[in-house]
Amino acid sequence: MSRVCRAEGGVNLAQGFPDFAAPAPMKAAASRAIEADINQYAVTWGAPRLREAIARRTAAYNGIPTDAETDVTVCCGATEAMIAALLATVDPGDEVIVFEPFYENYGPDCVLAGAAPRFVSLRAPDWSFDPAELAAAFGPRTRAIIVNTPHNPTGKVLSRAELELIAGLCVEHDVLAITDEIYEYILYDGREHVSLATLPGMAERTVTISGLSKTWSATGWRIGWCVAQPELTAPIRKVHDFLTVGAAAPLQEAAADALGFGDEYFARLAVDYTARRDALVSVLEEVGFEVFAPGGAYYAMVDIRRHTELDDVAFAMELVRGGGVATVPGSSFFADPRDGRHLIRFCFAKRSETLESAATILRERLG
Repeated sequence: MSRVCRAEGGVNLAQGFPDFAAPAPMKAAASRAIEADINQYAVTWGAPRLREAIARRTAAYNGIPTDAETDVTVCCGATEAMIAALLATVDPGDEVIVFEPFYENYGPDCVLAGAAPRFVSLRAPDWSFDPAELAAAFGPRTRAIIVNTPHNPTGKVLSRAELELIAGLCVEHDVLAITDEIYEYILYDGREHVSLATLPGMAERTVTISGLSKTWSATGWRIGWCVAQPELTAPIRKVHDFLTVGAAAPLQEAAADALGFGDEYFARLAVDYTARRDALVSVLEEVGFEVFAPGGAYYAMVDIRRHTELDDVAFAMELVRGGGVATVPGSSFFADPRDGRHLIRFCFAKRSETLESAATILRERLG
């Protein structure tokens, strides 16, 4: 959709990246690292200074005690961390539980690992799951469950009670949890981010994934990480080494600086993203969409059926045509595309000018 948007001269609210600058101190730190000739391979599982920064922040914010030497693997983005974790821990013939709709890499990642994804539905309007359906998904072949909170594409933030239910099933069935927590700082309306690894029985069976991309507005730097106890970290590091050798050395040094930003940075992040969310959700409701306001992350899912009988792909292409607004068709987040044919996703990680331009177009075309 980003390519289509460029061709059509549209406003891009599709792909999940900011159109504003990454933090200036972080960029300056990267420049200093390059000038200091930190341009050769770092330690394959991460520069020591960055692993130490990750360990400090993971302990302080997530509540997960973390040893920088044995528990942290720096990867080329959270995307690589996810496939490395699956390849390291899942065998062909295993099953992996995935909540649906899902970030589109999870299903293919399972297939690449030789596993069969088993989908459990998140249902609008609050994107909750049926506890009985989840319990039924656990079986003798279940090896792992992927948990993404805050959630892409819906913005669902799993509650402590929901996570406790997941944790209980993991312990009961001896199942690993691989958690994608990349949006952990982008929360709304007083919601709390709870890391699954902090719940009883989960520390030894959880791989916690995060990264620089979203919180520090640097999706192109490809700096991510996973945190797990040594028994899980050791095989993940082996797989990571053969996948990519390592992430960019000078950017790792800058990332270490970024993880040390003070509380004011994260407070401002929350304020700014709340304003962006509220601005976009207001316009989407004004033009008549059924909007599922997110509790976290920076996306808004909407139901298009009030506006059209077209499916999601056709409607998205119509909306971007001739300088319109680019979105992501909802079917891309479902194993069966028919389940998402009535949904599209908007990204609001954009400058206020970008959101205002999109609002003008949406009012003209749909209002």
